[in-house]
Amino acid sequence: MKSILLGLLALVALPAWAALDVLACEPEWAALVRELGGDRVSVTSATTATQDPHRIEARPSLIARARRADLLVCTGADLEVGWLPVLLRESANPRIQPGQPGHFEAAAFVALLEKPERVDRAEGDVHPQGNPHLHLDPRNIARVADALARRLAELDPAHAAHYTGRQRDFAERWRAAIARWEREAAPLKGLPVVSQHKAFTYLYGWLGLTEVAVLEPKPGLEPSAAHLARVLEALRRTPARMVLRTAYESPRPSEWLAARAGLRAIELPYTVGGSSAAQDLFGLYDDTLKRLLEAARG
Repeated sequence: MKSILLGLLALVALPAWAALDVLACEPEWAALVRELGGDRVSVTSATTATQDPHRIEARPSLIARARRADLLVCTGADLEVGWLPVLLRESANPRIQPGQPGHFEAAAFVALLEKPERVDRAEGDVHPQGNPHLHLDPRNIARVADALARRLAELDPAHAAHYTGRQRDFAERWRAAIARWEREAAPLKGLPVVSQHKAFTYLYGWLGLTEVAVLEPKPGLEPSAAHLARVLEALRRTPARMVLRTAYESPRPSEWLAARAGLRAIELPYTVGGSSAAQDLFGLYDDTLKRLLEAARG
């Protein structure tokens, strides 16, 4: 009897199981789910900050993870087109298939930029719906958070008030952070920059930076020495202050150009986990602005 009582007490002491099992395609959405779900969710990310989200392998461990998920949270806009269809098919999980409540795409709630006039795969990794790197404008994060909190509440209606309350708290803290970031970033407005990949379009639009060149000749294609030489020549006519790359990209192209053009080569975290300081969404923007401002002053 004593052992039974001890066992029951141990069960009572255990934390309640999370209601929802969530698989995020990218770290930024995993971080947002944690903000909105707290201890009511168990969330993992299919990719890390050092992986190109366009290109990962739908490995067996990831398929097993998708098979258990109640909710899949992805960017959409074809960012994951190279691997997500395989993951969905092999998981055979009806809850997370497109069109189901357990399938959530952030791009559906944001006005996408850079929609191509025509789609031709000969032009590289062209995204028909527009540039998918939407999370680098914090105003988009706010829009997605509203929709995602509603979806969490729909999937776990018994705890809808929990998600509503956490979304309200996050929104208040996020609005205050955006106001602070915009004040701090005022010196960046109009700053000419070079991108290694078209990953920062939304960041530039928010802060008012001007992209004067891109190192990739076509989206997703590694720049050749000849192409880099052409970019270098163009920068003599239209100078820039820095060349920016993500944490998952090779530094070689940007460092080659920086050394010859007299620029600062800056690695931005791009997503949560992309630097030691970018361990949540707030840290992602704090560190991004810190690196940009330090480079601008330097």
